[in-house]
Amino acid sequence: MKINLSGHHVDVTDTVKQHVEEKFSKLASHFPTLISLDIIIAKEHGEFDVEVSTNYEGSRIAAKGVDGVMYPAIASAAKKLDAALKHRKGHLKADKHAKPEVTAPEIAYEKVQEMDLR
Repeated sequence: MKINLSGHHVDVTDTVKQHVEEKFSKLASHFPTLISLDIIIAKEHGEFDVEVSTNYEGSRIAAKGVDGVMYPAIASAAKKLDAALKHRKGHLKADKHAKPEVTAPEIAYEKVQEMDLR
């Protein structure tokens, strides 16, 4: 999985890159069809905003983590993206299975009428 990492008003160092790869490596094993992640780390008004977006099975999935410290913001975004991908995967699985047909139970009165009680 390719990770496109960029920073706005933040220096993206090798340590940050390594931490991001560590946090998002689990997603690659859980969702093997993921090709790439676009991650933007921005610092505005003293808070770090980490925005993560990707395409998964034909739909765009995005998550955002905000915190005063960069590393918890990255962890929050990773957790939210994982939850969103699991939600989307559940939708895809649910669409593949046919819904069971509802059969109305036979009414007891009709059953009694069919019986020969004489």
